Amino acid sequence: MNPDSIYVALVEDDPEIRQLIRLILEGSPGFCCAGVFEDAASALKKVPELYADVLLMDIGLPDMSGIDCVSLLKEQLPGLDIIMLTVQEDQESVFQSLCAGATGYLVKETPPAELLAAIEEARRGGAPMSSHIARKVIQSFHQPKSNSELSEREMQVLRMLCDGHNYKTIAEALFISTNTVKAHIKHIYKKMQVNTRAAAVKKALRNRLVD
Repeated sequence: MNPDSIYVALVEDDPEIRQLIRLILEGSPGFCCAGVFEDAASALKKVPELYADVLLMDIGLPDMSGIDCVSLLKEQLPGLDIIMLTVQEDQESVFQSLCAGATGYLVKETPPAELLAAIEEARRGGAPMSSHIARKVIQSFHQPKSNSELSEREMQVLRMLCDGHNYKTIAEALFISTNTVKAHIKHIYKKMQVNTRAAAVKKALRNRLVD
C-alpha cells in the first residue's frame, strides 16, 4: 500500500466503463484502483473490507439505486468520499445523491484529467461537480423561499402519504374533498421538486420532513 496514492473503488454496471476507468486509474501516477463492482450488493459487501479513499458510484445499477447504496455505505463508512458518476443530470437525482451523503457529482462524459482532478479535490475536502451540475445546485438556492416551504396542511397530507393513505382516506381524515387533496399533493410535488408519490415519500423520509 502506497501512502502517497489515492485508492479509488468503482461501482458501475457497464463492463466497458468499468474497464476504462480501471485503466485510467492504474495508468495515472498517484492513483490506485482499489476494486470494481458491477452492482450494489457486491459493493455493500466488499467495499467496507477494502482500503479505499474515494468511491465512484453510478446511479442506474441493476439491483438498487446507486443513491440508496450511497446512503447504506455512508452509515458504515462515514469517512469515505463518494462521487456520483452517472448519465443522470436532473436536479432531483443531484439533490437525492447529496442528501444521501455523496460529496461530488460528475457526468460520465467527464474527461479523464477532470475525473482525476475531481478525485483529488474530494480528498482535499472539496465537493467536485460537473460545471452544469453545479449551476443546477446554485439555481435551486435562487428559488423563492415561499415556494419551497410546505404549509401546515400540506405537511399533514405528506405525513399521510408516507403512512400509505390514498386520496380518499386522506380526504376523510382531514374532512376535505378528494379534489382538494389532489390540489395539495400537486403543490407538494412542485415544492419538493418531485413528480411521483414514491419520490415525495422517499425525499420526505431522507430529509426527515416527517417522523
